[in-house]
Amino acid sequence: MKKTFLAFIGGSGLYDLPGIENVEEIEIATPFGCPSDKITTGTIDGKPIAFLPRHGKGHRFLPSEVNYRANIYALKKLGVTHIVSVSAVGGLQEKTAPGTAVIPTQIIDKTTGQRQRTFFGNGVVGHVSFADPFCPELQSYIAKACEQEKVTTHFGGALVCIEGPRFSSRAESHSFKREEAMIIGMTAMPEAILAREAEIAYATLAFVTDYDCWREETEAVTVEAVIAVLNKNVEASKKIAKAIHKFLPKETSNPIFQAAKNSIMTNLSLIPQETKRNLDLLFGKYWK
Repeated sequence: MKKTFLAFIGGSGLYDLPGIENVEEIEIATPFGCPSDKITTGTIDGKPIAFLPRHGKGHRFLPSEVNYRANIYALKKLGVTHIVSVSAVGGLQEKTAPGTAVIPTQIIDKTTGQRQRTFFGNGVVGHVSFADPFCPELQSYIAKACEQEKVTTHFGGALVCIEGPRFSSRAESHSFKREEAMIIGMTAMPEAILAREAEIAYATLAFVTDYDCWREETEAVTVEAVIAVLNKNVEASKKIAKAIHKFLPKETSNPIFQAAKNSIMTNLSLIPQETKRNLDLLFGKYWK
């Protein structure tokens, strides 16, 4: 069993949850550079909680510029056991209309390789299972929280992650729809796989802001439209976040806490010392 520590990665609107005590802003150094911003920590009912703005305060980083490795490493260093990614997405099916919350169960990665997508490398080879990208246990708490707050929610389906920062062409949007993806976003990868390598339970709570551009009878997605729907969802997202935190038990066991066990292929005696030092927080228990 582990004491749980829940973190939210997302944008503004989640930084003033009612009932947070002992609020601090923490700078955490990592071997992979600086995280997107300071991490805000506190407690609710004695349970720890943390927030990290994925794009930095003021939304300064493109999806491809986010230092995903530093973000996940910093949260791991802080002691985080569970991460809920709060994201704005486009809906690719009629049932995922603007205003809907979606809890996806799969990912289709369409990013193009600009992002640093693994902690492995530099002398150590590892392969972690990613068949089911999200933590089912954590998803159940998100679903329960959405139900409690009476938010229209779709559970299941795939989130297709594109490179961005541009929105899709109509042909691309129709293609993703034919692949039966439910929603489209720009930040699920490599965030989700890095969390799995770091043995952190991870799930996404996505808020649909638009229909992307496959729906010919509606206006194509614009920043103005996205912001308008996001603003409507701020209060709902705060309530859902607080409810997730309440439902997550103070202690839990989870197979994801051992996700990297037996994943390392490299002979341990051949792993460079610098690589071992950099990754000791993540994998040191397996090579000591």
